[in-house]
Amino acid sequence: MTVTAVTCVKNEGPFLLEWIAFNRVIGVTGFLFYSNDCTDATDRLLDALAEAGVVTHLPNPAEGRNYQMEALKDAARHDIVRDADWVWIADVDEFLNIHVGDHTIPALIAACGDPQAISVTFQFFANDGIETYEDRPVIDQFTRSHNPDLWCGETAIEVKSLVRRDFPLQYYGAHRPFFKKTLAPRKRPVWTDGSGRPVQHRFLVAANPRRIRRFPAKGARDFATLNHYALRSLDSYLVKNDRGDVNRENRAFDDTYWRERNDPAWQDLSIRRYLPALTEEIARLKALPGVGDLHDEAVRLHRARRDALLQQPDYRAMRDQLRAAPTLPPQEEALIRDLGLVT
Repeated sequence: MTVTAVTCVKNEGPFLLEWIAFNRVIGVTGFLFYSNDCTDATDRLLDALAEAGVVTHLPNPAEGRNYQMEALKDAARHDIVRDADWVWIADVDEFLNIHVGDHTIPALIAACGDPQAISVTFQFFANDGIETYEDRPVIDQFTRSHNPDLWCGETAIEVKSLVRRDFPLQYYGAHRPFFKKTLAPRKRPVWTDGSGRPVQHRFLVAANPRRIRRFPAKGARDFATLNHYALRSLDSYLVKNDRGDVNRENRAFDDTYWRERNDPAWQDLSIRRYLPALTEEIARLKALPGVGDLHDEAVRLHRARRDALLQQPDYRAMRDQLRAAPTLPPQEEALIRDLGLVT
């Protein structure tokens, strides 16, 4: 079985090897990376991995700011995607945690009955008070999340999707594939959630804007969960924020994104089952020509960027604001206040 992972990156250098190694462990056989505007050795590290035959690396073709959708449109025409049995579209902070069989993608597909698509529900992992960036697996450091059935008071949680070659594809979306609205009902794909259950009709046909990329999480993770490490350490979050917003001077910082994902109510250690194989695979990748040195350079540049940001008053204020932010998501805090449970 061939499985191609497709992703877009910008300044993810310190985290690339873990994500590639993890996906190789769970059964991904090919990688298509698109990068843009990298300053932390991400692009050069990907070039070294491409030279070794581990990944395919292309510049992002986007001419505007819609980097991901332009890349996904381009990906559909490449043989590494067209010829794959399955396509997995995910970001470098997302890890497919499979709970069945030998914990690989083929085991998940078999458990779901070999459908044409599988959409797996997110579980957002908190920062949990970890400030300092460390060059070791993210999946080992961050172990606490929201209640997996409930995020910020919402029962419907976003998904990412595995797509089989014979899916009646119109185009790939970042969260799910789409087929033409004119497709006859009898030709609609067999599509399951992460428990092997048929996805809800409104999600299947993209009939409801609130259900295009998410559905109720309760009972949807028996076979797999998508662990999402959107925050990582406080150091890395500052660098991530800089990556996406290079002109912050004299503007207020909104901590909503952080607070929504920094709910440590639940501990989940299940993904640590992969650590022994992951460690071995990372070591194999680092031994490839130039790869280990470029990884170390990316780590150094990541820390240097953190240090540079903390020379700026606005970023020191951001760090202090995030340190002091409550771990209760703002939506739940508002609900408690509306119920009169706090003054």
